[in-house]
Amino acid sequence: IDATAAPVCIIAPISSWAAAVTGFVEGEDGFSIFIQAIPYNFYALLTIAMMVCLVVMKFDFGPMAAHEKNAQNGDLFSSGKKDEKEVEVETANPRGRVVDLVVPILVLIICCIVGMIYTGGFFSGTDFVTAFSNSDASVGLALGSFFAMVLTILFYCVRRVLGFTDCMACLPNGFKAMVPAILILTFAWTLKAMTDSLGAAAFVAAAMEKAAGGLMNLLPAIIFLVGCFLAFATGTSWGTFGILIPIVVAVFEKSDPKLMIISIAACMAGAVCGDHCSPISDTTIMASAGAQCDHVNHVTTQLPYVITVAAVSFVTYLLAGFVQNAWITLPIGLALLIIVLLVIRGTQTNRATD
Repeated sequence: IDATAAPVCIIAPISSWAAAVTGFVEGEDGFSIFIQAIPYNFYALLTIAMMVCLVVMKFDFGPMAAHEKNAQNGDLFSSGKKDEKEVEVETANPRGRVVDLVVPILVLIICCIVGMIYTGGFFSGTDFVTAFSNSDASVGLALGSFFAMVLTILFYCVRRVLGFTDCMACLPNGFKAMVPAILILTFAWTLKAMTDSLGAAAFVAAAMEKAAGGLMNLLPAIIFLVGCFLAFATGTSWGTFGILIPIVVAVFEKSDPKLMIISIAACMAGAVCGDHCSPISDTTIMASAGAQCDHVNHVTTQLPYVITVAAVSFVTYLLAGFVQNAWITLPIGLALLIIVLLVIRGTQTNRATD
């Protein structure tokens, strides 16, 4: 299961989200609202719990189970896109160590963070949080990636893992490997621009405002569903935040601040849920490209897991709208998730027996 998009609500660019919430909630600290919303971010928390449960229970379901079985039998390309005979067998480098994999990744993360705060004015006297929230991500990530590549080449040359000529030879191969992902991203951004031009944001905002009147306690669950479908259709979680959070704040800010926190968390969870399995999401595209697996296969293997956690999260948000206590609703959601997984595993066992 690809859970890269789920923990993003907890550990990804917090300052940008906090700055946005600060602008929506007058007189409030966006970061504190973010922290209060974390216990109600049921989709992200239950996805992490589901990963642990699947490891402990030692089973998969849906298309993932078939691909896992094929992989155990040596079939790594069960999509039919490649032939095992076409796969080049590479000999292991005797100088290679685990550190040669870990260090470049750490350098990339550090360089990208430095590049982003640089574009935000951190080295001109701006504080870290403000610089991070005001950063130009595209420029910062490009600068960080470039310097990380240079440092990685120097690192490999010093360690004599790869020579300079070999490192340069890897660059065009890496670019060729990313061409399919770049094309998919280009088409995805085109589709997103079309939905924006058609007024998707205005339509969703109007529909939500009309439904908010008599459904106050049910609104967190409704917001979760709207966030799921909107993020799935547009392929962006941050864009979904920008559409739904102002509506949530306008509805609940003065009438019920507690329900506002729950609804903001539901917006975050729904946006990440839809982005998690959307075939036009940049995170989904880059995950399949990084793993070198067929993109359609990647999406179809994720959908059963996402739908399972989303269904449990929806029920949990229904309960949270009335109980309004995360320490009661979250354990109930976790227990419900475990029960669902046990039922799925039992169903698979019965089918295998039959």
